[in-house]
Amino acid sequence: MTGKTMKQHEYSQKCFFSSIADIKDKKITIMGLGLNGGGEASARFFAKHGAFLTITDMKNEAQLQTTLDSLRNDPEIEQSRIKYVLGKHVIEDFSEADVVIKNPGVKFDNNMYLAAAKNIETDISIFLRFTKAPIIAVTGSKGKSSTVSAIHYGLTQAGYTSFLGGNITVSPLTFFDKATKDTPVVLELSSWQLSDLRGRKVLKPKICILTKIVPDHQNWYGSMDAYIADKKLIYEDQDSSDITICAANDYWGDVFAKETKGTVIRYEKKPFADVSVNGAWIDNDGIGWSSVPAYNSINSLNSLMGTELLKKSSSPEIILKNLIVPGQHMRENVLNAALILHILGIDHLKIQNIMKDFPGIPHRLEFFHKWNRSSSKEILFYNDSASTVPEAAAAALGSFEKPVHLICGGTDKVLDFIPLVQSADKAASIHLLAGTGTDKLIPMLKSNNINFEGPFSSLKELLSNLKSYLSDYTPVCDQEEIVVLSPGATSFGMFMNEFDRGNSYKKGVTDLFC
Repeated sequence: MTGKTMKQHEYSQKCFFSSIADIKDKKITIMGLGLNGGGEASARFFAKHGAFLTITDMKNEAQLQTTLDSLRNDPEIEQSRIKYVLGKHVIEDFSEADVVIKNPGVKFDNNMYLAAAKNIETDISIFLRFTKAPIIAVTGSKGKSSTVSAIHYGLTQAGYTSFLGGNITVSPLTFFDKATKDTPVVLELSSWQLSDLRGRKVLKPKICILTKIVPDHQNWYGSMDAYIADKKLIYEDQDSSDITICAANDYWGDVFAKETKGTVIRYEKKPFADVSVNGAWIDNDGIGWSSVPAYNSINSLNSLMGTELLKKSSSPEIILKNLIVPGQHMRENVLNAALILHILGIDHLKIQNIMKDFPGIPHRLEFFHKWNRSSSKEILFYNDSASTVPEAAAAALGSFEKPVHLICGGTDKVLDFIPLVQSADKAASIHLLAGTGTDKLIPMLKSNNINFEGPFSSLKELLSNLKSYLSDYTPVCDQEEIVVLSPGATSFGMFMNEFDRGNSYKKGVTDLFC
């Protein structure tokens, strides 16, 4: 479970800016414009607050064209205050800046540009330094995005004004001016984003959730200890007035529960062996229960997210029944969202009614297309491109009542493919995208006598082969077949990121299977 923990960089507790107004006329370097919104949001935020900006990215102008056009066509941005340095970094842009806004995907260690910076912040750290909004924060290896999306959905459907941001590709700087002490902000925080907060003392979530932990990003961290050390930052500055929600009957959940100073609440995918445990669980019929007491008052958000103590609940209540999204792991994610609503004092029947309609989110077991192979046969296509660890692909295989045609494989993250191989016999067929991870997976499939198609060097080639395969396939049932892209790996080199992979898959399917 453990390994040698590398020394992590600690950032300054003090901020260069005394206030948001203090941003005006300061020299800011945005390191990493990117294509997923974080860099663009930072650039837009600091530009509109009057900074002189240098925007630098190792990608060239052609690669960043969409983002560049968005910034350059914004009439509220004074373009004369922006300098672009693309396809390279220049050391003076870092050493001469008052503050560098760092992309979380860039390591601090051995980075000469960051080493030259006087002050380093991120979009998350700036938001947390100056917002007054109560924070609900979520991290983990699996289920982060689904969990935060379900929480945000539940809060808004329950009548709260809520904001959602973080690793889910929405920078909290986009809603900084709208968030107040009365609007809960739900943040998905990756291990990298948490690492960028080390030492700052700005993250004190009123409620934090740690979803299931499995090995991930070991090509970055080199050990589970280093990876987990970043995850622990989510509760590092909590106190007993705050709440830490973590898994029961789980090694890492036990570690988190022991360490946090927050009030501990546990969740479990089966009934608690110890009935005195304070938490939520799913019974043998798939029903979600909570024994967690609610806050004393639901009259104001200040009371809800403030320092009031929990009151005792008389008996467990059902908070989750039917869901329209598939999968046991999705049910666990939505259970935690329902648990948040229950903690906030919302009636359990109302919670059931709200959460039954949660639609899921893009790239997480997202149903998007139906192909009528014949008058009596339908093929249903699901996009689970955000599945970037083998455990997630294995979970996708178990999310349906029938065997599915699985598209998987990609780039290695120094992860063990055993969980996927152990579940692979549940698949109706397996179709592999090429990559270094696939190179590790293939011998394991062969040694277990599991057949597969590929590997294919392009998605177009794979989908073309898949159509021929399905046209000749003898179905296991009379009505429908299911195809799921759930890679269990990254695919950098073939795609820019998991979102590009998912969007390319959806377009490829809708174009070909019509």
